[in-house]
Amino acid sequence: MSTVVVAGASIAGLATALAASLRGHRVIVVERDGPPPDGPVADAVGRWARPSVPQASHSHTLTSVGVRVLRTRAPHVLAAARAAGAQLLDLLTARPPGVADEPEADDAELVALACRRTTLELVLHRAVLDQPRVQVRYGLKVEALLVDRAGRRATGVTTDDGDRIAADVVVDATGWRAASRSWLRIAGHPVAADLTSPTDIRGYSRFYRLRGTDAPGPLNRGNAAGVVGDHYAGVLHPGDGGTFSIALAVLPDDDAMRELRDPAAFTSVAASTPGLGPWLADGVADPISPVHAISTRPNVLRGHVVSPEQPLAGLFGVGDAAGVTNPLFGRGVSLALAHAFELVDLLDAHPDPGPAQSRAAAATARDLLLPWYLQATEDDRERIARWRAAVTGAPPAPAPVGHGGRPALRTIGMAAATDPVVWRGLTRVLMGLATPAAVFDDEGFRARVRDAVHVPAAPTPAPTRAALVRAAAGERS
Repeated sequence: MSTVVVAGASIAGLATALAASLRGHRVIVVERDGPPPDGPVADAVGRWARPSVPQASHSHTLTSVGVRVLRTRAPHVLAAARAAGAQLLDLLTARPPGVADEPEADDAELVALACRRTTLELVLHRAVLDQPRVQVRYGLKVEALLVDRAGRRATGVTTDDGDRIAADVVVDATGWRAASRSWLRIAGHPVAADLTSPTDIRGYSRFYRLRGTDAPGPLNRGNAAGVVGDHYAGVLHPGDGGTFSIALAVLPDDDAMRELRDPAAFTSVAASTPGLGPWLADGVADPISPVHAISTRPNVLRGHVVSPEQPLAGLFGVGDAAGVTNPLFGRGVSLALAHAFELVDLLDAHPDPGPAQSRAAAATARDLLLPWYLQATEDDRERIARWRAAVTGAPPAPAPVGHGGRPALRTIGMAAATDPVVWRGLTRVLMGLATPAAVFDDEGFRARVRDAVHVPAAPTPAPTRAALVRAAAGERS
């Protein structure tokens, strides 16, 4: 079996290490942070600082495709997460009122996992450490690649302490930084251009713990509650052990919303968001974190990962090092899990480093990630225009038309409120179980969307722009 070096011990790196070790490979993980705390999961999560993973302190969710990966590939990790308080959520409970239809055979897949990212990452980390073929080296960073004399194949890495680690395979799991770009440049190889598009989001997150055991309100989005509205988004995700998080998202240059860093302003805006108020009522829950702010990265698909002309054999990117899409969609962790296991499948099917292995890996990454990059690009273009018009008072942008005449996600969402087939199709796409093209480009599906958007749905009482600005400022005035 081969030796695999994985740079980065976040979700993608840990999943790659687990998948490779379960297949009999020797794995060395190089992680620049220190080890996670020992002790019970619930206690250790609260003490685990992740300075190199700022997004870890923000809202996350595990969609249906992520649950499917754990169920089929690493059921012991799913069991450990559930033992730590994570809960499986039945998405069918979020069917719109009045939408009744017969159950379908694949409805069992429509589940999500209510679990904080840090909790999932901790149980995954411990599962990796339990593998006898895995070694994790903490406090180190991969600086450069070792390459063969011909300069065509990666043969290992060098670390910032001068260590040289030989390997048959090198996996970049360094997240959005995608450190393999700089490794390739140092080695004298060209780096293919990335695909990028704007997300234009400033996000604010806070975590809470319920005082009781019952959910204060329904999850109208199946795995979440709240809205993605016409000028902002406010979404609540239940977590493990009675925790939940609330994320508010606005345009980065929305000056009126900068007050959301203040806990009182954050609470005021969150409480005015449909579906979130009952969770923030007096005596229901206590905050367990400050308000964290983050500016999202652009949507990106890394050219050197998905290009069929790979610059160096034996080098692969996984997770965010291969592609990133708007976190509003909550698909990042699930795609990282899927990508990690698919990459190891490919390495077993193509064990010899070389052009065939590289082309197969590029095709795997492209097939998995490109549909979501394209959909996020279209969705963000429509949302940014709509939000900016609301913030500036400009006339609303015309209704968009997606790729190949595909209806916009917002239009499909309106139709899903009254049509069970549209609701199921949309939910399967949002949960990663089907690609946008497989569902949205079906002519029968499009016809149902066109018919359903003319059927009045119950209005969502989202606050107006003026009301939201008052909510953000009212607690401080």
